[in-house]
Amino acid sequence: MSAPPRLFDRALHRQRLDRAAPGYGAADFLKARAAADAVERLESIMRSFPLAVDLGARNGAFAAALAQSEARARVGALIEADLSARMLAGREGMRVQADEERLPFADESLDLVVSTLSLHWTNDLVGALIQIRRVLKPDGLFLGAILGGQTLVELRQCLVQAESELSDGAGLRVSPFADVLDAAGLLQRAGLALPVADADRVTVRYAHALELIRDVRAMGESNVLHDRAKKPLGRAVLARAAAIYQERFAGADGRIAATFDIVSMTGWAPHPDQQQPLRPGSAKMRLADALKTQEFSAGEKGGA
Repeated sequence: MSAPPRLFDRALHRQRLDRAAPGYGAADFLKARAAADAVERLESIMRSFPLAVDLGARNGAFAAALAQSEARARVGALIEADLSARMLAGREGMRVQADEERLPFADESLDLVVSTLSLHWTNDLVGALIQIRRVLKPDGLFLGAILGGQTLVELRQCLVQAESELSDGAGLRVSPFADVLDAAGLLQRAGLALPVADADRVTVRYAHALELIRDVRAMGESNVLHDRAKKPLGRAVLARAAAIYQERFAGADGRIAATFDIVSMTGWAPHPDQQQPLRPGSAKMRLADALKTQEFSAGEKGGA
């Protein structure tokens, strides 16, 4: 089998996370939102998870949200894992530096895997999800969230226009993102059962485009595309992009809008006792009877 295409420079991503670690808490609002949502989903599942992993833990947002929830009593040991060792430094509890593309956990060893806003930087997201399925015990739960959809669509458009105007052409500056339908299909391809995906669109307003760019860097979410434009953005391009942003996306108060889509995913490691779809033809009632209408065979037309 051929290796998956190399979309991202993972070594550079780790460096960016290491650099962002000391000030990560100043720009962790998306991480905190995704972590709180994961905990809320966990609260509705009335079962215990003796051993859990937070994959891409960053500053421990999931552990912090879980500590404030009644669901904490149903989660036993929590291991925090992150690509960046600096993100894990200085906290208590079990921690391990781990690459989402090469999980260090034994097959069928975990009851719960949570991953909020880290998996979208993997070169093979299906492969990462397959690894998660393998390390989960049968009927183990995966709760995930990735940046997707229209995330940073405004910034992408403004950078492309500014570079096109002031240079020979526009380079790749913002990563492409999966949408909800993509996420649901990825869960199925990875062999996770009962897959569910949905999206939470967050609009953040900034006084200036440079404030948005600073937040993206502080999150460790800046561009690490393997085929990214190698030439840094010059001051002239940044200034022009900021001006275009102001012209096209500013509100009545002069503040600009930035879109972030958080795509949440839920799936279970397969187990024979899980709910299964009905076999074709096994329904106990005809659909036509339920709808109180007349049924016609294929190619047959009903009268008015």
